[in-house]
Amino acid sequence: MAETHSGGCQCGAVRFRVHGTPHDSSVCYCRMCQKASGSHALALVSVQGYRVDWTRGAPAWFRSSNAARRGFCAACGTPLAYDAPDGLALTLTAFDDPAGFPPTVAWGIEGKLPFCDAIPALPALGTLEDPDAADFIKTIVSYQHPDHDTNSWPPEGQTS
Repeated sequence: MAETHSGGCQCGAVRFRVHGTPHDSSVCYCRMCQKASGSHALALVSVQGYRVDWTRGAPAWFRSSNAARRGFCAACGTPLAYDAPDGLALTLTAFDDPAGFPPTVAWGIEGKLPFCDAIPALPALGTLEDPDAADFIKTIVSYQHPDHDTNSWPPEGQTS
């Protein structure tokens, strides 16, 4: 039986399963990917040649160019997919175990923001190490979907 990998959006309205283990993962710094991700780069995993099932809900789509469209959760906005003539790719961090898909190439480096190379040298702190925010952070209750499949979501009595 083929290995499967699941993932989905932050709120749990859209979930997917990939049959097999894709190995073509990349990061893109182009301006279009920056805007689609709301970040300095977008990491994608090509699933071309693999079966992808949308197991809960389905992404909404935005045609970002004449050659591609981008899938996202209409409820929470999580970027989920990039669909172009060379095949479908899913956002790396939408997978339940994103560490299993390390990028092997960077694309669109002409759009790379000047601060990107300095990020690894920044001071690294844990979430609760900020003394001004630690007490507040301890009170946060996450409504985010867990990193595994669930029979239903959200839990009874919880609304988003």
